[in-house]
Amino acid sequence: MPFKPLRKAKRMNPSLRHASESPLSQSAAADLDAIYAKIAKRIIPFLACLFVMAWLDRYNVGFAKLQMVKDLGFSEAVYGFGAGIVYLGYMLFEVPSNLLLEKIGARKTFARITILWGITSITMILVKTPAWFYILRFLLGSFEAGLLPGVVLYLTYWFPSSRRALMLGLFFTSVPITGIFGNPISGWIMASMGNRMGLANWQWLFLLEGIPSIVVGLLALAVIIDRPGDARWLTATEKRLLYADLNEDHQHFGRRKHSLTEGLRSARVWVLAVTFFCLISTNVTLPFWIPTIIQSLGVKNTISNGLLSAVPYIFGLIAIVLVGRHSDHAQERRYHSALPCLGCAISLASIGVFAHIPAVAFLALVLAQACASGAAPPFWQIPSMLLTGTAAAAGIALINSVGNLSGWLGPSVVGWLKDATGTTATGLYVVAGLEVLAALLILRFAPRREVATNGTVPQ
Repeated sequence: MPFKPLRKAKRMNPSLRHASESPLSQSAAADLDAIYAKIAKRIIPFLACLFVMAWLDRYNVGFAKLQMVKDLGFSEAVYGFGAGIVYLGYMLFEVPSNLLLEKIGARKTFARITILWGITSITMILVKTPAWFYILRFLLGSFEAGLLPGVVLYLTYWFPSSRRALMLGLFFTSVPITGIFGNPISGWIMASMGNRMGLANWQWLFLLEGIPSIVVGLLALAVIIDRPGDARWLTATEKRLLYADLNEDHQHFGRRKHSLTEGLRSARVWVLAVTFFCLISTNVTLPFWIPTIIQSLGVKNTISNGLLSAVPYIFGLIAIVLVGRHSDHAQERRYHSALPCLGCAISLASIGVFAHIPAVAFLALVLAQACASGAAPPFWQIPSMLLTGTAAAAGIALINSVGNLSGWLGPSVVGWLKDATGTTATGLYVVAGLEVLAALLILRFAPRREVATNGTVPQ
């Protein structure tokens, strides 16, 4: 996907409008567009590749479930609990991981994360009991911890606030891309690799999709650049213009929380963590159940299931780019995040309401994934309006780790309710309620785009 410079950013962003009065911005605006486009082409594709590997290894258990649960004698509740326990590892290790990133750099951090989760994914072929299923899923989350908040923090080193929603949106395209291409591949592995060399189809799934993560993790050591000052592909002039623009963006937001304790003790950070818990509930729950939902709509062939499972992610890809770009152009975050949450809630409820009409239920599934995908990039611009420095490293990780606990709750609730009611609809209603709450919290507590007259962000 081409990276187009945001040529309207200077006109739309208050900080850049102010900067336009200086000789730097008058002479360098076009150069800055070219610099940021150059940076995006260099770092975003590989970051997205890392998240493709993470998403694939985290959610391929949804396809493995189609046969693994039967082979191992697991109940729906056991599957749901094990699928979601990955996020307990996230909660415990994301803050330490992001603090370590700030200390040792993104290159070593991203390589460590990716290699270790690849090894853990491959080890899933040895699962025989619920206990080992839980342990390995927990370890997977522990090793993956820090990737998303690490990327959010890493992008603040390279892009000003007026450009980060689109950049993060382009990074998040890795999620639907994984669904578009990964789901058919997973379906094909499940349909064709069973009983080869004594391994079940789900064991082949974990093996074949874990190896690429190790390879990409090793490549991270050669590809990732920690800071703009270390980038040999930027000239001295480009670095000077870049740092001047980043410093001006930093000053635009005035006094923000900076220290570790400020980031962890901020009431606004904890409100954002609860908000993200609700907002992300669909994105961290639905992928575990999409193959099962499609199967319940009458699709029994595994390959067909994989192809249909890719469709929601195609529309998710479109939503991420469009919402992120429009949010940057408008310099508005609250409604760009809250309204997709409401659309997601309506769509999730519709999956259950129209379960007897497969075409309508499938359309609702597509819209739910699209809305859930579009809500995240604008949301992630809110923490950087409040935090900087070590506070940003800790606060962003805290928001993501606490928020992602919904990834443990959501699959567990859906699995438990499916055992109790025989349908996934009841669990989806619960997730829909969380999305409504996310929208209300964003509209009530997220800061508006205006900056107070004293130069500080309204608290």
